[in-house]
Amino acid sequence: MSSTERRAEGAAREAYPQVTVPEEKVREVVERARLIRKETVRLIGIAKSGHYSSVYSCAEILAALYSGVMRLSDDPEWPQRDRLVLSKGHVAVGVYPLLAERGYLDREVLDGYTRVGNPLGDHPDMRRVPGIDFSSGSLGHGLSITVGMAKAARMRGYDEVRIWALLGDQELNEGQIWEAAQAAGHFGLGNLIAIVDRNTMGLDGDTEEVMAVEPIGEKFRACGWRVSEIDGHDPRAVIETLTAVGQAGGDRPHCVVARTVKGKGVAYMERARTWHLGYLAPPDAEATLKEIEAR
Repeated sequence: MSSTERRAEGAAREAYPQVTVPEEKVREVVERARLIRKETVRLIGIAKSGHYSSVYSCAEILAALYSGVMRLSDDPEWPQRDRLVLSKGHVAVGVYPLLAERGYLDREVLDGYTRVGNPLGDHPDMRRVPGIDFSSGSLGHGLSITVGMAKAARMRGYDEVRIWALLGDQELNEGQIWEAAQAAGHFGLGNLIAIVDRNTMGLDGDTEEVMAVEPIGEKFRACGWRVSEIDGHDPRAVIETLTAVGQAGGDRPHCVVARTVKGKGVAYMERARTWHLGYLAPPDAEATLKEIEAR
């Protein structure tokens, strides 16, 4: 069998059942992604510093996860809920509004974001914020945590539970990521799903210039994972793919490589490393909100 034939056979073996999501659910993702972007501007305006562009590259991903992809309930401590570990914990500001939407937080808590005594910080604290499953922020740790969570769910017999990890692409340079990937493949953790926010940029610039991370999919496959790639800003593709992967289970962990644009949704932030961390003065914030609403 030729290498081309082997690749074709591997792709067919990895194919997921097609899932069709109703149009109203797609619109829900669009609106929730818009909420994430707008609330990120508002909350960072309170803190006077924050990670706009890192949130914007994964806005549609987070919106889909909280639009029915993840198995959740009104109780943030429900034992048989799905778990989400923000390995790129600096995007927590985009998650807090979604937790408030679910009723896990009072909306007034958002208004005190990062202020003294408020539970909401630049990075998430699982001890203080209902709905946060791990106190992440130090890059490279998230996948290891989810391997443990996935094994624990199996030991408890929680067959329907899925463990989700949202990874930044530059943190794939951490050796711990690949130890975790190897372990997940070895233990056949089909209840574990890693989503790579492949926005091609870290704080220092283009990932392939700083230290190349490609070929991402092939690396995960070599560790025994199933892999799919999507346009991370196509709301239909995101919610349909994540839904299908979440339903798949099986005896191999799953990696979704989401091709995204850092700063997506605000023209002057797109692919601009200067907005990895920043602050918008009130007139700039107002103009940015108008652009987000117009899009």
